[in-house]
Amino acid sequence: MGKASAPEPPDPKETSAASTGTNISTALANSYLNNANQVTPDGTITYTNDGFTTIKDPYTGQSYQIPNRTATTTLSPAQQAIKDQTDKAQLNLGTLANNQSGFLNDYMAKPFDGSNDATESRLVQLGRERLDPIMAQQRDALSTRLSNQGIKPGSAAYDRAMTQQGQTDNDAINQLILTGHGQAFAEGQAIRNQPINEITALLSGSQVSQPQAAGYTPSTIPTTDNAGLINANYQQKVANVNAQNAQTGSLIGGLFGLGSAFAGNPAFLASDRRVKTDISKVGETDDGQNIYSYRYKAGGPMQLGLMAQEVERNTPDAVREFGGVKHVDYSKALSLGA
Repeated sequence: MGKASAPEPPDPKETSAASTGTNISTALANSYLNNANQVTPDGTITYTNDGFTTIKDPYTGQSYQIPNRTATTTLSPAQQAIKDQTDKAQLNLGTLANNQSGFLNDYMAKPFDGSNDATESRLVQLGRERLDPIMAQQRDALSTRLSNQGIKPGSAAYDRAMTQQGQTDNDAINQLILTGHGQAFAEGQAIRNQPINEITALLSGSQVSQPQAAGYTPSTIPTTDNAGLINANYQQKVANVNAQNAQTGSLIGGLFGLGSAFAGNPAFLASDRRVKTDISKVGETDDGQNIYSYRYKAGGPMQLGLMAQEVERNTPDAVREFGGVKHVDYSKALSLGA
């Protein structure tokens, strides 16, 4: 009895469309489940659909409607009042900074003058008022010490020691002048930068706050493995062909086995279509003869064999008629006698 043919493998495009559709439906369901509307003491967060975007799968040609989700945050009355007041304060600061910055074009166009003679002179004056008495005291102390050592004024040793003390006093005065100049420069720089610092401080307090969606969980759509589906479809088709070839080979092997049983002792088997029933084609021999499964009308199990009427057209000497029924010599019909 012939075996049933293997079913055709599924169309990879249909499989892909089914998989993609399921993936999209699952992703949409997860989006709804993961992003429930929220109600808090400070306000609410609600999720709504704002139309749809149509996406077409280039492989299957299927189109899918993807909803455009919108997250809306609504503050409680108290929080909204606080935000309104904060926005107004920031707007006022920004307006004030804008108004004060109007003069910067002319202000910054003027080159910065680092000299500040008045301030520098005042600083040097204050320094000398403290430094001069100290230097005079040091000179007197030096003169007394030299006299005690027997070094008299006018001597070379005395003049050399007093010259060194003068150099020390001069270095202190130079350092005082440099310090006074540095402080005067820093003061002038601070005065010049003060308007800019004020405007910068105003602007830093008026920065725009970007709205942020809280608690949103994005959903991703899994990728459909189209290449895998196509390869699986190919492997399934190859398996079907192998299964059908194996089935046909089994049928042909059975017929050749049947024919070989009579190769040494030719005999004819009743193969007339008229004496058979439940006839069904199940394969072909290598030379193109049809193989059938059938039962004899007289009874008996399902069998495999050829039809005498078909064999007679190709190999007449392999067919004989006995009692009005055509019989086939399988050894000749299958060329086993050659």
